[in-house]
This record gives sequence, C-alpha cells and structure tokens, in this order.
Amino acid sequence: MIEEIDKSRLPQHVAIIMDGNGRWAKAKGKDRSFGHQEGVVSVRKVVEAATKLGLQYLTMYTFSTENWNRPEAEVQALMSLLVSAIHKETPDLMKNNVRLMAIGNLDRLPAEAYATLMDCIRQTSVNTGTKLILALSYSSRWEITEAVKKLAKEVVEKKINPDDITETVVSAHLTTRGIPDPDLLIRTGGEQRVSNFLLWQLSYAEFYFTPVYWPDFREEELYGALLYYQQRERRFGKTSEQLTYKQ
Repeated sequence: MIEEIDKSRLPQHVAIIMDGNGRWAKAKGKDRSFGHQEGVVSVRKVVEAATKLGLQYLTMYTFSTENWNRPEAEVQALMSLLVSAIHKETPDLMKNNVRLMAIGNLDRLPAEAYATLMDCIRQTSVNTGTKLILALSYSSRWEITEAVKKLAKEVVEKKINPDDITETVVSAHLTTRGIPDPDLLIRTGGEQRVSNFLLWQLSYAEFYFTPVYWPDFREEELYGALLYYQQRERRFGKTSEQLTYKQ
C-alpha cells in the first residue's frame, strides 16, 4: 500500500486521536491497562511509518484534561506507562532522527513523568526529522482560554491594541505556535467527534474516522488514511473551478 502513496502530496501535519484501547482489551477479556500497553506498540509502529514516509509533523492525543477524571488507579497506571514508554523509546527516536515535542497543561503531570518528558524533549531537540508532538493534559478549550487570558493581559498592559488581534496573533498565543495546522485528523475506535482536540487548528483539516481500535492501528492503517487524504479535494472555501484555473 505504501507504494500507492504519492510522496509529493503528503499532508504536512497529521493529528491522531488514539481511541479504543480499553474497549480492545475488554473484548479480549483483559484489563484496560493491557490495551494501553498494546497501544504504545501502535504508537511506535505509526511513528516509524511516518518517518519512513517523511511526514513532517505528527500529533498524538495522548492524555486529555478530561482523562484526569478517570479512576485514580488508571491515571497512575497511564502516567507510569508514559514514563516507561519514553525511557524505552528515546534511543529509537534518536536513531530515527525524530524530535519529541509536547503541548498541554504539562505542569499537572506528576514530577517523574514531567522530568522524563522534558529530558527526552531536550535529548531529541537536535533531531531534524519528523516532529512527534504529544498532547498531554491537553484540551482545546483550556488552550483557547489560556490564549484569551494572555491577550487580555497584553491589552491591559497596552502591549497590544484590541484592533490588532488577528487570527495570526491568536495562533501565536496557542500551545501550537510555530507548528502548522493539521491537514489530516485520524480518529480510531469508531467514534466520530473531535473530543476537545485542536478545535482552532482543525478548521480546514480532512477527517478520517475508522472503526479500528488503536491497538490494531498499524502501518497499513496509516497508509490507508493517507490514501484517503490524497483522494480529497481541499478547497479552503473556494470552488473546484477556481482550483483548476489556478493550476
């Protein structure tokens, strides 16, 4: 399937909502933690496939603000898994020239998880290949609210005039500043919603929903999503005739 993909028409930025770990485990008579562990394998496989293709940005919805409301034992297990996964995967990230980044309210992370994440971000900052962005303790409404607070403070301090606030200025106050908006959103697990993820940034993204649970989403599933993307006509509010004329 990878041979069918037009390498000259790849999305610059792919965002993924990794859903279905718990349901996948339940269907197999296993504990939810088993699904999360297998989901880490899918992350590794998808990142490797992304680097092979040369994708520039890959954002993964790893842990939402709402996920803090899950049972304490599950949250602790997820944080422990995050620490062990980063330790285990850092050598491969270096080998594959992948740069790790993170967005979200990272101050809420447990001390060990935060320190491990920051250390990996520091180590991989020299890499120039695919940028892997983990959305951790993240919600889009939180992000937009924080941006509004920053802008309001700058207006009060007379650093900026309200009339000077443009879409570009707002984007520069988000956690994704400097990162291009996603071209393609993939959601696994059968649900068809964005779940408070990158609401501002997904304005013109193509959406790809699949019933495949995240632990079963591997290289071929990613290739299928990219082929779907390449069949779409991205008009950005224009007509097909305008795009044809421009070409």
